[in-house]
Amino acid sequence: MLGKKEREKAFVENGSVLLEKLIASCNSRCIPIRNFSIEELLKATNNYDPHLLFHEVGSYQWYNGSLEGRLLSVKKYRKIKYANELDFPFTDLVICAKMCPHKNVLKLIGCCLETPSLVLVYESAANGTLSDRIYPSQPQARPMPWKCRLKVAREIAHAIAYLHTAFSRPIIHRDIHPRNIFFDQRDIPKLSDFSVSVEIPEGEFEVKDEVIGTIRFVCPQYVATGVVTEKSDVFSFGTLLLELVTGKTFMDLRQAASGFENFVDFRKENVNVKKIVESEIQAGEGEAGLEQQLQASLQLALICRDSNPEFRPTMIDVSKELRRIERSIP
Repeated sequence: MLGKKEREKAFVENGSVLLEKLIASCNSRCIPIRNFSIEELLKATNNYDPHLLFHEVGSYQWYNGSLEGRLLSVKKYRKIKYANELDFPFTDLVICAKMCPHKNVLKLIGCCLETPSLVLVYESAANGTLSDRIYPSQPQARPMPWKCRLKVAREIAHAIAYLHTAFSRPIIHRDIHPRNIFFDQRDIPKLSDFSVSVEIPEGEFEVKDEVIGTIRFVCPQYVATGVVTEKSDVFSFGTLLLELVTGKTFMDLRQAASGFENFVDFRKENVNVKKIVESEIQAGEGEAGLEQQLQASLQLALICRDSNPEFRPTMIDVSKELRRIERSIP
């Protein structure tokens, strides 16, 4: 437990950085977030009981918790090792606070300023991640049904489109992948983790920054040049859509169908769609129109991954196309 002076010092330092970022990013708009004490979070998580740890990625851990009769998810950053990680919790908080109006973003409730690194508190993500659903660890687990996959894809695409278009400075997520998509108590998919997100200056279309992200989802042009654009997220979403639709990782897909990376060949129907998509996903689904939806979804995913960013659609167009595919079968 931190001493009183250490807590006060952390509170002042974290509070001043947070205030500066909120003013710079939110144009002084009031964003209602609650300040939690260390004691409240220890109580909520039973002293960060390992049994309540439900998700762990790199620099942070997620705990289930409850406080005052309300279920919560607590995101606890580990000790920051590198200078470039110091801003991660603040960026995560500020961007998430701005995105709170969107129903497919994990809602921020508050934070604790009394610890060396911010602890963030969210609505409950009790139903796990998309990764849990599409790569089930239990062999007997029933895969997510096809219609649910399409719905998740469309809703997350809409959340990313909102991120790109709802603000005067477009925000690029930079780390879109299945482990950053949670399900709440009502099983609604929620985009999360804005810790490495970056804003594009007003009037600009790109920004140069260090390369950050999850390897198989990162846009090659971004890796080569360090230049981030909205199309960087489109590429990442394309990989997410491939894995969501097929139930396979991108590496497994490459083994399942030679030439799969070449979307032109696929659009000429040189790839057997049903060979690529896990049979369990297709089981129980009506045959009429299913193959058509699979084909259209895979084509969209591959176009999002086009080697030329100019040929990739915007996330608004991706969202519209997924809606069209979803409605193509009553």
